[in-house]
Amino acid sequence: MKLGLSLTACLFFVALVAPANPQSSNFPVSFVDVAAQAGLTHPVVYGGVETKKYIIETNGCGVAFYDYDNDGWMDLFVMSGRRLEQYRDREEAEPTNRLYRNNRNGTFTDVTERAGLKRTGWASALCIGDYDNDGFDDLFLTYWGQNVLYRNNGDGTFADVTAKTGLSFTGARWGSGCSFIDYDRDGDLDLFVANYLSFDLKSALEPGKGVNCSWKGIPVNCGPKGLPFARNWLYRNDGGKFTDVSEASGVAKIRERYPMSVAAADFDEDGWVDLYVACDSTASILYRNNQDGTFTDVALESGAAYNEDGNPQAGMGLGVGDYNRDGRLDIFKTHFADDTHILYRNAGKMSFEDVTMAAGFGAQTQYVSWGAGMPDLDNDGWPEVAFVTGNVYPEVEKHFKQYAYRGPRLVFQNLGNGRFADVTRQCGEGANAPHTSRGAAFGDFDNDGDLDWLIMNMNEPPSLLRNDYAGGNNWLKIKTIGVKSNRTGLGARVVVTAGGRKQAQAVLSQTGYYSHDDLRLHFGLGANTKADLIEIFWPSGQVDVLKETAANQLITVKEGAGIIK
Repeated sequence: MKLGLSLTACLFFVALVAPANPQSSNFPVSFVDVAAQAGLTHPVVYGGVETKKYIIETNGCGVAFYDYDNDGWMDLFVMSGRRLEQYRDREEAEPTNRLYRNNRNGTFTDVTERAGLKRTGWASALCIGDYDNDGFDDLFLTYWGQNVLYRNNGDGTFADVTAKTGLSFTGARWGSGCSFIDYDRDGDLDLFVANYLSFDLKSALEPGKGVNCSWKGIPVNCGPKGLPFARNWLYRNDGGKFTDVSEASGVAKIRERYPMSVAAADFDEDGWVDLYVACDSTASILYRNNQDGTFTDVALESGAAYNEDGNPQAGMGLGVGDYNRDGRLDIFKTHFADDTHILYRNAGKMSFEDVTMAAGFGAQTQYVSWGAGMPDLDNDGWPEVAFVTGNVYPEVEKHFKQYAYRGPRLVFQNLGNGRFADVTRQCGEGANAPHTSRGAAFGDFDNDGDLDWLIMNMNEPPSLLRNDYAGGNNWLKIKTIGVKSNRTGLGARVVVTAGGRKQAQAVLSQTGYYSHDDLRLHFGLGANTKADLIEIFWPSGQVDVLKETAANQLITVKEGAGIIK
């Protein structure tokens, strides 16, 4: 006899006996899509529009808030794919990634060609960090095909240093999530690169032609189940050149996964940066840093591999933040339709608890969801959970209206009691307009003290959602500059105490789904006019403590030197 309830049965039971997800009546945030007026008019080309013949067309790519010129204003980087057909139609220009320089007046200028970043291919993810510690953050991109490392020259241009730094390879790979990480605490940034799966167009099955090529009886593109697994890579930075240490570090030992997004943070607070990898249709990975150059996957024993039923999920996007303000880094992970998105509470000492149902996320299961984050959208000190949606099967909605190809952006207000309320309908047209989206990032592009939202839309221009917050809550932004640590401060954990309550964030190289947030950590302070205490736990082991810091400003903290001008 089968014991226990299935996930579907549990969800049905919860829907019957649990109160409905509470709706807030006073969430003071409204999003307006200003992409067109800001100059973001080029569509992000990614595979077919009406049908997706192969899985390569479905996953989309990332976006970034990226101050590439160090002027204190967030520029934007938007990746792009291509189509399966050759470009014979002169009416459609060959697509490319795009870099948009912030004009400081709400508009952007496309500087892609001048910057040397024009490139066409099946782009996946990006991660950002200063690998050569020269003060200008560099850019690493993953592809189905050759990944690329662009060195930021500091003059508005970039150089492709992939081969020069030892990161080129032979053979076919499908790069997915990535992260710069100083795993050995030597002060320079190493590089972790995940690979989704092995895919070959020449041998790929067409929709409906295989066991894993239909969904709800409708022929669709095949996979990921049934497709060959790939492996992950770790490269050690040896003075600006990278050495493959994947086998020696233990990273390559973890097989039979479909890895996607990556977050590199010190989850167990031992001073060494760990790696969490969301995996599609398989157990997720939590690489614990063993402090000796090696990693061990502890996802299963930590509780972060599966959901509370012990089932693998289709992990896509990641949000990392401190939703309950206990000073620890929690994890939110998005999944496929008919499954819950999961919230893992960090219980300390590398132990995580699935609190999805208790937090109020059990009912929202009809969307395939992607880029996620834990931004404090109303600056009240309690981070929200927000994520984007979009199905992978355009063909299905004509048969099942509940699985629309285009969906809303979902916003869940943090109620401050361990629960969240779906406030999407209150968040304006920018949040509710239907799109099929993938990458998403949060940052303050207009420097007005609230967090905006950049979103990749499949075969449409990106969305730039300006946060028109209407309230008087205070905030504080913190930019990190490493000295003994890497120059960007990636991996630093920052804990701010205000009004007797803590909140923690991490400086991350990759966030959401294949994307990158504003590197200036943004803390809502509510009615508090100052942060009583700021603690910065640097990757080097250095701990800096700041007291009585006034609200509503950006502070730049240099490791060991405090606030600098």
